[in-house]
Amino acid sequence: MTDPRVPPEETPPAEGSIAEAHEERSDGGMWEHPGVWVWLIVIGAVIVAGFFIARIFAL
Repeated sequence: MTDPRVPPEETPPAEGSIAEAHEERSDGGMWEHPGVWVWLIVIGAVIVAGFFIARIFAL
């Protein structure tokens, strides 16, 4: 007899466990809002580019 398949978003029941399977939480952490990191990189690139542009016009 084969074991029933468990959906990927749930933890499989452990042998001898009295707890039921529960949904796993998403990864979260600093990767919860990747758009914030993208904007920080974009803003940093614009600032660095601004220094180069200012130096060109200062010559």
